Amino acid sequence: MVKRPLLALTLLTVLLEVAWVGIVEGQVRPAKPPPQITPTSPQAEERSQPVTVEDVRILERAEELLKDESVWNRHDERECQDDEATGKRSLFCALQRASIDVLGVYDHRRVALQEVRFAVEDATRGRTFEHRLRDFNNLPETGLADIKRVLQVAKQRVASRLRAKPGAA
Repeated sequence: MVKRPLLALTLLTVLLEVAWVGIVEGQVRPAKPPPQITPTSPQAEERSQPVTVEDVRILERAEELLKDESVWNRHDERECQDDEATGKRSLFCALQRASIDVLGVYDHRRVALQEVRFAVEDATRGRTFEHRLRDFNNLPETGLADIKRVLQVAKQRVASRLRAKPGAA
């Protein structure tokens, strides 16, 4: 008959060995911190922020990610892990993924994302939202065509300012 302390010690040893093998073989990874969401500022709310080619690329990538209804999540809660798991992204999560794809990190107040926020304001005639991207995405009257339209408007604005930069070709 095996005594309980010996059984407990054996189980603990096995669990530690399994954990060690997983760590050594790279199977256990530390949790990735969630992207930082920063509050707005008067500077971020200015509509004439300097743009870069990366801003255009972020908006193009977001458009690619929201190519049709089958990949659009119309019920955004600003938590993108579930969107990534299902491959159905809200406007906010598509912009977050696009930012990461283009820049390697999420930049919450990046000009590209701010321009989408401004396009949402313009499209909704100044309607007040707690979170512009989430709340616009979740409006019952918002369709994917509306999402694509604000992305297109933002991209046109960014591209226009990029072309107007001194030294732009």
